[in-house]
Formats: sequence, structure tokens, C-alpha cells
Amino acid sequence: MAYLTLFLTSFAAATLLPAYSEILLGTLANQGLPLFWLWLAATLGNTLGSVVNGVIGRQVDRFKDKRWFPISEMQLHKARNRFNRYGQWSLLLGWLPLGGDALTLIGGVMRVPWLNFIVLVGIGKGLRYALVIWAVEKAFS
Repeated sequence: MAYLTLFLTSFAAATLLPAYSEILLGTLANQGLPLFWLWLAATLGNTLGSVVNGVIGRQVDRFKDKRWFPISEMQLHKARNRFNRYGQWSLLLGWLPLGGDALTLIGGVMRVPWLNFIVLVGIGKGLRYALVIWAVEKAFS
């Protein structure tokens, strides 16, 4: 049950929902659960949550002209230009607490091929969770 809870919390944390998977991961790691499985559950959940952002991003052009749409055409243009400047490699930073979700959303808007999207986002998120586990192990060893 701990792995499912971590997976779902990590998934939610990658979307626009307020969730903090690092705290749960650190707590579970400190309880002696196998670290590899914790890392895998968190990484997969968070990466799949970012895929949801990518799917939403791919739908932006359908809704950008609607009055209720929260992003102006100018903001969307600026985001596309910034993404083009750094390219799909910026998806490695999809784990960042501020701006990471926006990066994955723009990755969808820019229609980064799914394999590239998932691999780059997964690498970044996997490294982040490995660092969290390492820090917890160092702090409590």
C-alpha cells in the first residue's frame, strides 16, 4: 500500500494539484522499505503525471481563443520562444518545484515526440528522487 500511495502522491505532485511527494518518499525511506521500489514508484508516478501535463499542452491550441482560457496569446508565444531557445533538453528540468510543471506543459504544446518527452522527464525526475533518497539516508545514518 505504501508504494501505491507514493505512486499516486508523486503523480499528483507532477500535475497542478498540490502534493509533495518528497516528504512521503523521505518518510517511507526512513522506515526501511526497499529503496529501489520506493524510487521506482515515485519516479514512475511523477513521470506519468508529467505526461498528463504534456497531453494537456497538446490541447492548448484547441482552447487558446476561448475567453476563459487563462493564458494569453502573448504569454503562449513567449513560452514557445523560450522553449525553442533551450529545446527539448529543458525537459530534464521538469522536476523543478517552480516552473517544472510549466516546462512539461510547454513540452506538450511544442509536441515533443512522446519517447523523447518521457525519457527526458523520467531521467530528471529519477535523478531528483535518487537525490532525495540519498539525502534521507545521509541524514539518518
